[in-house]
Order: sequence, then structure tokens, then C-alpha cells
Amino acid sequence: MSIIILVLGLIILSLGAELLVRGASRLAAALGMSPLVIGLTVVAFGTIAPELVVSIQSSLAGQDDVAVGNVLGSNIMNVLFILGLSAVIVPLQVSKQLLRFDLMLMMAISILLAAMAFDGSIGRIEGLLLTVGLVSYITFSIVLSRKEQSKTPGERDVEVTSFSNQHGSRETIVNLVLLAAGLGMLILGSQWFVHSAVMIARSLGVSEFLIGVTIVAVGTSLPELATSIMAAIRGERDIAVGNVVGSNIFNIMGVVGISSAVSPDGLSMSQSALQFDLPVMVAVAVACLPAFFTGRVISRWEGGLFLAWYFAYVISLVISVTSPELSASFSSLMMIAIPVTVGALLISVITFVRSERSAAALN
Repeated sequence: MSIIILVLGLIILSLGAELLVRGASRLAAALGMSPLVIGLTVVAFGTIAPELVVSIQSSLAGQDDVAVGNVLGSNIMNVLFILGLSAVIVPLQVSKQLLRFDLMLMMAISILLAAMAFDGSIGRIEGLLLTVGLVSYITFSIVLSRKEQSKTPGERDVEVTSFSNQHGSRETIVNLVLLAAGLGMLILGSQWFVHSAVMIARSLGVSEFLIGVTIVAVGTSLPELATSIMAAIRGERDIAVGNVVGSNIFNIMGVVGISSAVSPDGLSMSQSALQFDLPVMVAVAVACLPAFFTGRVISRWEGGLFLAWYFAYVISLVISVTSPELSASFSSLMMIAIPVTVGALLISVITFVRSERSAAALN
């Protein structure tokens, strides 16, 4: 029965992602908004629903480690695994708006979260500030998008433009229904998948920790994974990238903000989260800048690099619990790989800048 539910969960996830991307892209045109903003707001908010529910329930139950770990692990997976896998499938174009504002915001609030957590907790006042920041971000994104669309209508996708001319109020309602149905199917499918996968893993004798860092971690991010991959395949690359960046922003300002605001004592941070997972999340956010900057395209090799680092992150978690004696050796290996990765990204940036200068000189 667990296997049947697992398969059904995957099917529902796939159908939900298809409906979500289709409804979101057409709704963007019908409302005169860019697909990027839909990805950064509506789609991102819908796909973090599992993380939001889990974190709020955990914070109210006093399980702060679950609430905080849920956000940190999800943000790391969103960039390294989901964005990496999407880029491997098809190189992802990065819009100017995302590079100028949303990516910078993701980096800034990641660093801000680390600063807030420096004393070992996120207080209720800090949570309220993060929540207010989320509302302001959504409002600003929509206003900025409408201004950009009015200034540069020629940059819109041809298909989206045609939809904008054809859609009326009736079509908008249909797209809203598709969007809502897609979100509901994503949430239901992810719940079925996680529940059945955990049951299968336990029956095979897999430890609770390995279930948490593999099956459950992937399961809570399945909506983002399914949506971004489906968007990449369908050519809605703004939604694919915007969904990941928007989800990370929503996770910090929305999930952490609301969870710490509703918790009587805020959210406490464990030492392991402060010393390892939180710095990794900040590093991952910062690493997006050079990858996104090179021609405003996330190439396949950059996507593969992100994937490699995600697997290294998971392996380090597993080793730290199952083989503590190997943890130091693996950490040393990672310390060698980090400058190599930074060097590769810097070389890519330098090569791009030189090519741009050469092209400008020829013109």
C-alpha cells in the first residue's frame, strides 16, 4: 500500500506542477504581470506551504529545531539541488529584475538571519519585522513589475503577449482555478509521498536521521522541485528561477518570521545549526551571484556544480552522525574543494567580462 501511495503521490505532484505552471504563466499575462513576479510571489508562496505548516506547528509545539532546520535545509536544497537540476535539464535565463533586486535581497536577508540568530534565537519582534518585510517585498515586486512592463513591453515573451491580448475575466477565473488546483495537488502529493516514503524506509530499517536528511528533506521541497523542473521543461524559465529565489525569500521572511512571531518565546537556534547549516545557507545564497551574473544564464556546468555541492552537504550530514571519526577528514576535503569552486566561478565571471568588453570594443 505504501508503494501505491508513493506512486500516486508522484503522479499527483507532476499533474499539480503542470497545472500550476500553466495557470501561473497565463495569469501573469491576463493581469499584465511578468511571469517572474508570479514565480516570485504566487508560485513561491504556494510551494512553501508544506514548510510553513510544518514550521508553525513545530514552533507552537516547542520543537524549534524542526522549525529552523526545515527552513535552512529547504533553502540549501532549493538552490543547490532544485536550481542545479533545472539548469542541467535546460540552461536558465536570469532576468535583469531578479539579478538587480531579488537575488540581492535573498543574499541580504540570509545574512540578516545569521545576524539575528547570533544570540542563539529569533525573537518575536524580529519575527514580526521579517513578516512585515515579506508584505513589503510582495507589494514592491508587483509595483516594480508593472512599471517594467510599461517601459519595456517588447521584452515580454511572444506567447505571453498573445495571451494578454486574448484573456478576459472568464479566462482569468479559469487560470485562478488552475493555479489553486495545482497548489492543492502539490501539497497533497508531497504529503502522500513523504508519508509513504517514511513508512517504506522504516520497514527497511533505515535510521530516523537518514530519513530526515534525505526523504523528508526532499519531500518538503517537492512542490518547488516539481514546479521548477516543469517550468524549465515548458520554457517558463522565469518561473523556474523565480520560484527558487522567491521560495528562499518567503522561507526566511515568511516561515521563520511567522513561526517566531507566533511562538511565545520565539525560535531558538541549536549550536549545530549556528555553526554549520546557517553558514552553509548564507554561502549558498552568496554563491548564486557569480553563477547568475555570467551572461545572466545559469549554465549546465554551473547546475552540475550546484548538484555536486548538495550531495557533498548531505554526505557531510550523514558522516557526522554515522562515522564521526571520518567527519574531520571529509571536512578537510571540503576545505580544499571550496577554493576550487570559488576559483571556477571567478574564472567564469572574468571570462564573461572580457568577452563583453571585446564585443563592446568591436562595436
